[in-house]
Amino acid sequence: MRVISGEKRGLPLKAVPGASTRPTTDKVKESIFNMIGPYFNGGNALDLYAGSGGLGIEALSRGIDHVIFVDQNRKAIEIVKQNIAFCGFEKRAEVYRNDADRALKALIKREIAFSYVFLDPPYAKQNLVNEIRILIDFELLTRDGMIVCEHGRETALPDTIGEVYKQREESYGDTTITIYTYEEQQ
Repeated sequence: MRVISGEKRGLPLKAVPGASTRPTTDKVKESIFNMIGPYFNGGNALDLYAGSGGLGIEALSRGIDHVIFVDQNRKAIEIVKQNIAFCGFEKRAEVYRNDADRALKALIKREIAFSYVFLDPPYAKQNLVNEIRILIDFELLTRDGMIVCEHGRETALPDTIGEVYKQREESYGDTTITIYTYEEQQ
């Protein structure tokens, strides 16, 4: 696992030991960023199920100003912090150990809106539609923002959730990437 492109291109990233997390493969990560970027001119992002932090770190490497990383797994949080430090992104990142529901409630209180939200929960514990509704209902996504969902191929997500539309969906083996935005694709 490595940083694919940008400022820290090629730097290796540590993975969380054990089977508790499923890191996004380099191929899928590269595809995600080709769909949504591939480079950014600022903005901020939320990596809600951070795992090793690969998606958020890739966003930082490609020009996002700031990323909040959240994961409930203690080992994952340790690895995220190590990967952020190795890449030199400590001043551009916040890392929290929390479950998704509590993290979203805390972010609502902070009145933060994100340009990009990465949702990559464990396939067996996915609650993506509800989490997207919370992001929209509580204005945690900017009007020009994107929600990137990584989920199992067998999970079908609706074309619309609240005010956001499915802009694009691509499958890679057992993994599907679904991207939601406020703008309906023409």
